[in-house]
Amino acid sequence: MLKVTSLGHVGLYVGDIERSKAFYRDILGLKVSDQSPQTGSTFMTAKDRLEEHHELLLVPGREDGKVVQQVSFRCTSLADIKQFYRVFLENKIPIIRTVSHGNAIGIYFQDPDGNQVEVYWPTGIDWPQPFGKPVDLTASDEEIMANLT
Repeated sequence: MLKVTSLGHVGLYVGDIERSKAFYRDILGLKVSDQSPQTGSTFMTAKDRLEEHHELLLVPGREDGKVVQQVSFRCTSLADIKQFYRVFLENKIPIIRTVSHGNAIGIYFQDPDGNQVEVYWPTGIDWPQPFGKPVDLTASDEEIMANLT
């Protein structure tokens, strides 16, 4: 049966990026694994970035009622991602985008309440974040892997 293997990471909208970054770093012990100089978005992990690039994404721009930026679930293989893609299409689940992050391939979609959710497979490639490039999940595995970055 097709299923995700674990919760991978959560993205939160925050009001003060520096305050939130300090809290998660200084109080919970997370490390910054990447940060966007343009937006301030900050990727944080409790692990080595090659093991899990980030478990938490902090995104500036919190507004009333807008807290969760995304919830992401890890998969075991590219084949699982491609199968989820087919299942989403068959079930008319709104797909936001299919993307290569270099270090992962993912599908962003909406749950029944309109929350952004992602299923992803880590490629094992260390690639600076944020990065996103459209990926065609109907292509062969070889074509997908050759065009990650």
